[in-house]
Amino acid sequence: MADLMSNAPSMARHVLRGRLEALTAAEGALGFALPRESCRSASLNDTHALWLGPDEWLLLSVVEAGLGARLEAAMGDHPHSLVDVSDRQVGIVVSGPDAEAVLSVGCPLDLDQATFPVGMCTRTVLSKAEIVLWRTGTDSFHLEVWRSFSAYLHQFLTASAVVPATD
Repeated sequence: MADLMSNAPSMARHVLRGRLEALTAAEGALGFALPRESCRSASLNDTHALWLGPDEWLLLSVVEAGLGARLEAAMGDHPHSLVDVSDRQVGIVVSGPDAEAVLSVGCPLDLDQATFPVGMCTRTVLSKAEIVLWRTGTDSFHLEVWRSFSAYLHQFLTASAVVPATD
């Protein structure tokens, strides 16, 4: 199981909502376009934008603690909402050849790569916890979960990894 699950690196996390003018300014500050296709992600280096809704993105940045201030400066007076949720949630990485099967034990989505390809992300549930699920590679997923549910999900994933497969 140690190879299957790990904590994601420390990240700055922001939820961005706004009108077109603010989003265009945010894209200039990020250096890449926000994904406009539903349930998709976009990245540049260690900064990522995950589409959560028609006007909502989760921004993750491994290296830049000042991301919020930079975005606020760029968006200026354009109507927007930028909320720092760095302390609210944590990331869990599930990877390896069994990652899809282990997540499927408690997730109602079809996680087959044909229906949930690399780069896809969505809000969903894993067991009884609401998560943001993001496929980062063929055999790797990034989960964003509220901090208060992280111990529960670690236990759930550990137990799910030892459940024998039935064919």
